[in-house]
Amino acid sequence: MEKPKKVVLAYSGGLDTSVIIRWLIDNYGCEVIAFSADVGQQEDMEEVRKKALATGASKVHIYDLKEEFLRDYCFKALKAQALYEGKYPLGTALNRPIISKYLVEVAEKEGADAVAHGATGKGNDQVRFEVSVMALNPDLKCLAPVREWEFRSREEEIEYAQKHGIPVPVTKDKPYSIDLNIWSISIECGILEDPWEEPPEDAYLITKSPHEAPDEPLYLEIDFEGGEPVSLNGEKMDPVSLMLKLNEVGGQYGVGRVDMVENRLVGIKSREVYEAPGATILYAAHRELEHLCLDRETFRFKEYLAVKYAELVYYGLWFSPLREAMDAFINKTQERLTGTVRVKLYKGQCIPVGRQSPYSLYDYELATYDAADAFEHRAGEGFCKIWGLPLSVVARKK
Repeated sequence: MEKPKKVVLAYSGGLDTSVIIRWLIDNYGCEVIAFSADVGQQEDMEEVRKKALATGASKVHIYDLKEEFLRDYCFKALKAQALYEGKYPLGTALNRPIISKYLVEVAEKEGADAVAHGATGKGNDQVRFEVSVMALNPDLKCLAPVREWEFRSREEEIEYAQKHGIPVPVTKDKPYSIDLNIWSISIECGILEDPWEEPPEDAYLITKSPHEAPDEPLYLEIDFEGGEPVSLNGEKMDPVSLMLKLNEVGGQYGVGRVDMVENRLVGIKSREVYEAPGATILYAAHRELEHLCLDRETFRFKEYLAVKYAELVYYGLWFSPLREAMDAFINKTQERLTGTVRVKLYKGQCIPVGRQSPYSLYDYELATYDAADAFEHRAGEGFCKIWGLPLSVVARKK
């Protein structure tokens, strides 16, 4: 492959991308432009800019994408109730396509002939970045230095960074690899690579241990319109403000810790730890509203789609026609998903305790057993006979 002359790097300022800038310059002799997306990683983006320039980048583009990330990516996954393998709220998997979208945009704007990322050769992110770039601009080369370079361990990378004066937020004493955004935090490496070991408290960034959470529960009321959260405790809030508040209070109550062994796309199992207090609260509340407002067949069919939707996101197929088609169906199911859900936060748990909607399918007179009961009980006899008819036919043939 011909060496690229100008590369736009998806730059986070972490260990890998910090080393990559210098490595690309030394090994390809190319100009490196850094692109950083603010997706709520709680970093001083001006410091990120200074660090990239000091490390060798010729230019730095920084975009604030928090609201777009939530509204056009995370809330779509929320409406789908997409949780990979029933647990992971897909925070990292969801931010890769929006980063790729603007990585390609910057590359086209700058006239670059290649883009680069810091994903490893056995992780999921290499697929998410490269497949997204292929879907958006198949003419751009996509470089993955971590798959090529000489370093055999993170310890060697740290030594290289220290040798070249590159500051990185990783030490041999705390060698966690962390990907943080406003939707969730992904934590791996170090002692976490042993699935038998309980994650130490220093691995967590925004959630208290449930043992240290307040002894009194906290009640929250979340309003939804068309399946999307719009207010908290009666106060209208933009997506970013809402998520920041839910992450804050959920973290205080120890909500949203996930510890799982998941199946990576490349065929290996990986132990992952996640923190997602706000997303956990929203998923619980949104699902409760679906229980109230969706008819049985739509609800159950949508459960099947949730599994596939999560797989598409996890497997890097956000820009696929299938995901877009599934969104069209999901949006139809959410048209009347408007209402309020009350949840209780207590010692790591988020428990729905109340729900109401103008589109509720709950009918008190049909559900009650008191004097207001309007259900036609005698119809039950015929219903049972028809429902059980196939089994009775089988029984007679035995």
